[in-house]
Amino acid sequence: MNSTDPASSDRSGGLRERKKTRTRLAIRREAFRLFEQQGYADTTVEQIAAAAEVSPRTLYRYFGGKEGLLLSDDHISPIVEAFVNAPANLGYVRAYRHAVTSVFGSLDPDQREDALTGQRILYTVPEARGLVYSAYLRLADLVATALLRRPDGPADEQERQVMASAIVGVIMVTSHGIPLPQAALEQALSVLDDRLC
Repeated sequence: MNSTDPASSDRSGGLRERKKTRTRLAIRREAFRLFEQQGYADTTVEQIAAAAEVSPRTLYRYFGGKEGLLLSDDHISPIVEAFVNAPANLGYVRAYRHAVTSVFGSLDPDQREDALTGQRILYTVPEARGLVYSAYLRLADLVATALLRRPDGPADEQERQVMASAIVGVIMVTSHGIPLPQAALEQALSVLDDRLC
């Protein structure tokens, strides 16, 4: 098979993505272990990179720095994309709920454990409180922008911001201190959806 064969290209692309995923998980696993042993503030990027057997440059390329290890985009972007692509007959909130269910339901055991550990640390590290707030503001902006791509998305910017803020508000309250609260989040979004109808 030559390198221009589409099937060969798909396999190499898939292999590359799996390797990237494994590398990301390995880096985060070592970071979380060090955060729990030494504390977040006392753990350096260099220590994490050495423990994960990668260069600091590789860590920066994958996560942008220590904060990015806690605020991984591994779930946010796929949820926003699944929200945009949710069936057109679903209202905004139901479409977001569908996205959460789809993305969290597709996590393999290693990815689920990674998400649970990362979120648990995020909620217990005092230095991360500001990061959580920034992450929610970013998510509200992403959801508001994503509403433009939904077939039923409102053209009015303020309406998009209000809808995004309502969804993110439910996420904030439901998720506070609880890692990966999938069932509780789905139920809370269902309540919001019922009240908005």
